Amino acid sequence: MSQTDLAAKLRISKSYLSEIEKGEKKKVSLDLLERYAEVFNIPMSSLMFFAEQVDSSRAERARVAVAGKVAKMLAWVAAKNEA
Repeated sequence: MSQTDLAAKLRISKSYLSEIEKGEKKKVSLDLLERYAEVFNIPMSSLMFFAEQVDSSRAERARVAVAGKVAKMLAWVAAKNEA
């Protein structure tokens, strides 16, 4: 799914989606997380796990490092659901 298509499905701008994917937006609304869960047909609790605020800088770096992998996993799940 292209960034343009995902942004349209989430009802946000492509630039805002890009900021989220780059980690420039540290917080997103619950409403947006609900839309992600709906688009990718996964439980919102799975997204919430990665959205938690972590005080430890080491844990924060780890969370940011896996964010890209999670995005790829969500894209894979979406592709499987479309098939």
